[in-house]
Amino acid sequence: MTLTPLPRSETPDVFAPARLGPVTLRNRTIKAATYEGLSRDNLVTDKLIDFHVAYAAGGVGMTTVAYCAVAPEGRTDRHQILWRPEALPGLRKLTEAVHAEGAAVSAQIGHAGPVASPKANGLPALAPSRHFHKTTLSFTKPASQTDIARIVEAHAHAARMAVEAGFDAVEVHLGHNYLASSFLSPRINHRDDEYGGKLANRARFALEIMRAVRAAVGDRIAILAKLNMDDGVPGGFWLDEAVTVSRWLEESGSLDALELTAGSSLLNPMYLFKGDAPLREFAGVMPEPLKTGIKLVGKKFLHAYPYTDGYLLEDARQIRSQISLPMVLLGGITDRAIMDTAMAEGFEFVAMGRALLREPDLINRIQAEPRTRSLCDHNNKCMTTIYRGSRCVLVDAGRPSPFADAAPAVTTAPAETAEAVSAVETSA
Repeated sequence: MTLTPLPRSETPDVFAPARLGPVTLRNRTIKAATYEGLSRDNLVTDKLIDFHVAYAAGGVGMTTVAYCAVAPEGRTDRHQILWRPEALPGLRKLTEAVHAEGAAVSAQIGHAGPVASPKANGLPALAPSRHFHKTTLSFTKPASQTDIARIVEAHAHAARMAVEAGFDAVEVHLGHNYLASSFLSPRINHRDDEYGGKLANRARFALEIMRAVRAAVGDRIAILAKLNMDDGVPGGFWLDEAVTVSRWLEESGSLDALELTAGSSLLNPMYLFKGDAPLREFAGVMPEPLKTGIKLVGKKFLHAYPYTDGYLLEDARQIRSQISLPMVLLGGITDRAIMDTAMAEGFEFVAMGRALLREPDLINRIQAEPRTRSLCDHNNKCMTTIYRGSRCVLVDAGRPSPFADAAPAVTTAPAETAEAVSAVETSA
């Protein structure tokens, strides 16, 4: 089923103020969560603040801080922000700096589950069932009932801390085969208890997380969820089940908006991004023997997919037609034309990742000249920079990110470097 576009007179202006739960954004554009690689010792750095201030100054309605782990074993990088009291001063400094530029700021919270780095974390990666992780060459630990209850509460704790830190919103990560998403996947979830088997059981963990977050913060901040429509692998979570889970999320009353995504950071990371698969660049940041492995068999894991503007729109329409929740369209948002298409199709917000990495001031320039198009060519080489300071390599010509601290390259931490393939969090 497709959604009939709204009459033109009723189509919202993407650059007009809009409500997101209890928050009013100055416009309907969101800087999508793209792991910055700029935190150190799980804390905010000045360079991380500079990173987000650049997008706020560039005109976005809201920028998203990624990725903030709710538990130590849920990190894909040992430096990632971890919700603990020591992080609050830096997080407050970040939110205040973004607010000073007139933008709102969201924290992406979640648990990486089977995508986490066990060597870097010093803890086993959790999954619904035992799973062999090809890049870390280790098995995951099946999550116990105690683990599940602990991680649900950890999400609630993270949301409460986000309120204390001055965030306007939290985005709960239910995609990319991170932990909640891996429970949704019949390919990964082989449990035979109340968290496995039929869809209602596989969705139980995600719904418990969302209800706990809502109970923790009420309507003090906006709550979004990032949900997969399609894992991009045979036997994985797919659109028909995503429609049903979206309805359940809406019925739970736990969400102010739903952002739809696709792909598996564990099994098919390029499925989200579309465009080139930069095998040579991935091999260049890998330690041996992964470097040789990428060169020899990388094409079997890192697939290239044709890029088109708005490439998630067709599937997202199926969910848009079934729920009334505000929705965020992600995937190939590069110019005013596709933004207006999203508004006409009934989406309330648009999220942008690679295009803003290329040009942090793109929103201001589109507002000034509606015919402006992003310079991003979707070569996806930005994916290989995420642990050294996420950047567009076309802008920086291979130099360190202008936001990055002078810090050891990730080649000193092979486990984390390996995760750059499977845990890449740069959004479309």
